[in-house]
Formats: sequence, C-alpha cells, structure tokens
Amino acid sequence: MTATLARAPRSSLAPAFAAAAGLAAAMGVGRFVYTPLLPIMVDAHQIDANDGAVIATANYAGYLLGAILLTRWPELNTRNIFRLSAALLIISELLMAVPAPTIVPAALRLVAGVTSAVIFVACAGVAARHGSSREAAGIAISGVGFGIALTGLLVLTVRPFLGWQSMWLVSAVLTVVLLLPAWRLDIQPGRRAGKATIRSKGAWRALLVSYFLEGLGYIVIGTFLVAAISDQRGQVVGAWIWVVVGAAAVPATVLWGIAARRWSPAVAMPIALVAQCVSAILPALSTAVWPAVLSAALFGATFLGIVMLAIRIGGELSDGNAAAPLTAVYGAGQMLGPLVVAPVIGDSYPAAFVIAAVVLAGSTIAAGVVTRLIRRT
Repeated sequence: MTATLARAPRSSLAPAFAAAAGLAAAMGVGRFVYTPLLPIMVDAHQIDANDGAVIATANYAGYLLGAILLTRWPELNTRNIFRLSAALLIISELLMAVPAPTIVPAALRLVAGVTSAVIFVACAGVAARHGSSREAAGIAISGVGFGIALTGLLVLTVRPFLGWQSMWLVSAVLTVVLLLPAWRLDIQPGRRAGKATIRSKGAWRALLVSYFLEGLGYIVIGTFLVAAISDQRGQVVGAWIWVVVGAAAVPATVLWGIAARRWSPAVAMPIALVAQCVSAILPALSTAVWPAVLSAALFGATFLGIVMLAIRIGGELSDGNAAAPLTAVYGAGQMLGPLVVAPVIGDSYPAAFVIAAVVLAGSTIAAGVVTRLIRRT
C-alpha cells in the first residue's frame, strides 16, 4: 500500500475500508449512539421520554439540513469541510456529557446531525467514485451497521462501571478512533446536477411517497426500540438488542443487492418493507425477548437495504439527480417520526410501534404502486 489513501490504486479496497470506518464513526456512533444511551439517560432522570423525542428530532433535522446544504452546494464536499465536521461531531459528543436543559442537548444533536450528513456524503462519495472496486460501496455502507453494533457493545461493556456522562465521553473517544483511518481520504468536491428527467411521473411520485413514509416509520423503531425493550427487560437486554440490529445491518446491502439483481430493485423494495413492517409490529404485540430479537434482526436487515433500493429505483426512473429529492423526503420523514409518536410514548411504547407499522404499511403499498407502474412502462 502507498503512503496515503489518496494515492492508493483505484482497484484497492483500502479507501472503501477507510470510508467504512468513517461511516461507522459518523452514523453508527455519532448519530445512533443516542439510541442505546436514551434509556440510560431517562433512568438517570436527565431527560424524560418526551424530551428524548425532541432531542432525536433535532438530530434528524440536522441530518436533513446537512444533506440539503450539500445538495445545493456540492462544492462544500471538501477534505477541509470533512475534517471540520469530524471535529465538531466529536465536540458535540463530549458536550453531551454536561447536564443541561433540553434545548442544549437538542442543539448538540442538531450539530451532530449536520456533521454526520457531511461525513456520510464524503465517505459514500469516495466509495462510489468511478473506478472504485465493485465491492467498494457495499463495504463502505456496511460500516454503518458495524458502528451500530459497536455502540451496543460499548454500553454492555462500560455500563456496570460508568454513568451516562462517562458513556458519552467514551463514545467521543470511539468516534475519534474510527475517524482516524478516514482522515486522509481523497475527498473531491461534487458538481451541481441538472434537473432530472423522469421516465414515469406516476412511479416517481409513488416512490417519493413510499420513501417519505419509510423515513417516518423506520426512525421510530431506530429511536425507541432499545428504550422499549430496556423498559420491559432491562438495559442489558436492550443493549444486546441494539447489537443485533448492527450485526444484521452489516451484510444487508450486499444481500439486498443480490436480491435486486435477481428480481429488480422495484420488486425487492416492497419485500424489504414488509419485513420492516413486521419488525415494527412485533414489539407492540409482545414484550418477550425472542420477538424483540427477531424485530431487531429484521430492522437491521432492512433499513440500509431500503435506502440502497430506493436510490437505485430513482436512478432507473431518472436520468438526472434522483438522489437529492429522495434524500430530502427521507430526511423530512425522519424528522417528523419522533414528533408524530411523542404524544403516546409517555404512556405506551407499543402504541408508537403500532403507528410505525401503519406508516410502513402505507410505504409498502406505495412501493407496490411503483412496481406496478414500472412494469407497465
């Protein structure tokens, strides 16, 4: 291997693994570590469940803002902006350890959302660059699942010895360690894309509806599954559930990629959504451990795959920049999800999962419309 990742041969997988480490840091830890830490913060009376929903919404709003900024000004995707975002992400995690009114952690999670979006775009762009290995994109995105699993293992390892404040500090250290391999990635500014030409407007609109509802529904599971299981079965079981989510997510994009080649992305996406709908309803029907494990496995195995499938369908329907509007509607759904269920989670996590299941059922129906309309064209 050469001295820097920037000079690595195009066929080398070194940049893909470095990008995977960056995505593990930004998404798996920086963005999703809040999920296993939420029930611990609630038990410590630092926040309540409604505060937790507000703080989560701020993070998702930040991610949406970051994605929109980079869509509008792709030239901001530079190595210096990447490094500044990495530093701000780490600082936001460190400051989460300081007790403060809800508005402060909400603001910090907003910053974490913006910076995680910047890091995601940079790392994903390196893996998807022309000339990269065919395996590069799958390797890079698998880093998200790896980071999620690490956050669950982190909580399991240090919870007997450390409180919620120390866990945020350890999370920041873990983010630093994971970002080190990505620090010298060859990040190149993007170009402003022209207006997309849509092949089937009906299928395109149905895809936007489906993807918006997916963003709204999946984020309820991603935010509150661990808290719900911890409430019923204890924090140790809750943390293990999050490890299951991450472990299932690691190979998900590769497996759904195979399914898309076998059947087509438009056929595979409704199947993935049905499985995710089941993952939402299981914790609403039973508080037993094995339904929770199955729910976590189904959720981890689908949420990244659905992202990949939706973007591939958008690419088939459009000869322009389909990823930008898809990211916008997905981000809007994520931002609204915790707010939609906030009125019920104070009394009943199962009610929140029922709402998520209904929303995901709507997403599945819309995805079925996409499949039908594409077959007609």
